[in-house]
Amino acid sequence: MTSIRRWLLGWLIFGLAAACLVAGYGIFHTARGEASELFDYELRTVAISLPTNITSADSSDHASHDFKGIADDRLVIDIWDKTGRLVYHPLKEPALPRIGEGFRSVDREGYRWRVFGIEQRDRFVQVAQPYFVRDELALKLALRTLWPLAVLVPVTIGLVLFVVARGLAPIGWLSRALESRALESLEPVRLEQPVPTEIRPLVDALNELLLRLAGASQAQRTFVADAAHELRTPLAALKLQMQAAVRDGSLAGSGDTLARIEGRLNRIIHLAQQLLTMAREDAERETSMKPVSLRRLCELCVGDFSMLAETKAIDLGLELEQASDPADDYRVIGDAHALAVLLNNLLDNAIRHTPRGGRVDVTLRREESGIALAVLDDGPGIPAEEIERVCDRFYRGAGAQGQGSGLGLAIASRIARRHRAVLSVGNRSGARGLAVWMHGLRSAPAAGS
Repeated sequence: MTSIRRWLLGWLIFGLAAACLVAGYGIFHTARGEASELFDYELRTVAISLPTNITSADSSDHASHDFKGIADDRLVIDIWDKTGRLVYHPLKEPALPRIGEGFRSVDREGYRWRVFGIEQRDRFVQVAQPYFVRDELALKLALRTLWPLAVLVPVTIGLVLFVVARGLAPIGWLSRALESRALESLEPVRLEQPVPTEIRPLVDALNELLLRLAGASQAQRTFVADAAHELRTPLAALKLQMQAAVRDGSLAGSGDTLARIEGRLNRIIHLAQQLLTMAREDAERETSMKPVSLRRLCELCVGDFSMLAETKAIDLGLELEQASDPADDYRVIGDAHALAVLLNNLLDNAIRHTPRGGRVDVTLRREESGIALAVLDDGPGIPAEEIERVCDRFYRGAGAQGQGSGLGLAIASRIARRHRAVLSVGNRSGARGLAVWMHGLRSAPAAGS
């Protein structure tokens, strides 16, 4: 069984059709029985009521019967005298032998006959009638009885379709309620319409599962945030103490050793910061979104990274495509802090992996699906076999360099999903380097409009 609706409709309609067939056969059988009783009575009445002065001469004047038509009542009357001589028989009718007294059923002339015979004072009268006359009358009676049923069947099928649709409507409400929820939403399911008793256990079980998931998710986010916070403070203090000890000479050692230690500390501090950012992003909801000037946000981020880009002689800039006017601020519906985190992670990755003297571009573009944001570099790119995994948490490619934690693109992907946008990572076609695009940011009305 793949569909409750099909199963219900199939069996209900099949049951209705079977019931109609049984009812039709029953009505026809009943009508045939009543017609037989009526015609038996007619045969007996005709046989008894025939005048006594009918002779063979009358047969020539008797109206000929069209046996297969509708003339007269399709009765065949035969009369024998005391000596057994046939004294009356209608012309053009089949000759039936003398059967006997009472009712009989015989097969003659390719037809089945109902025959009634009666012995009178000076003669024997036999009246016969073909069975198809009775069947025709029974069929007519049955059809007259069944036509209301024929009208009722389509109405009943329509009612069944309506009732099944209404009966299964709560399942559709539940499906739509789940489809319309945000990916990170773990609140209990609440339907606008009253929940039927049969579906209530399912909804209750689903809500209980969502509550358990929400508790587990909250515990995980709390643990990650607390761990990141507890790690960041002592690590930062340790780095400051090491730098102070180096300056006052109380910490002796080679420059390379101290540089490696400081590099390890910087990497751990960066990891703690990324974990804290990931935990904060997991805890955010779409309710914090509001109109944001993406152009202004990109200008601020590019300005913040300009000094880092200058140390590597990297050309860092912002490009605007498909702008509605020179002052177009590319306003979108989003979380300004989350978008800044996304852009900072992408710029940090791009500048770290772009060789000295290279170029990094931040691009804004208006598209039919919304506004697109891209960070393009001319670094080494990513091997094709690793493209699909670069957005996984803590994943670092085989040739990755620097103090990255493997969370930058994972955070960016999480932010894009929360904004109902699509983050794509791929090597640039026709050029060297990597392109990270975020398509589908929802446009917001311009300020003052």
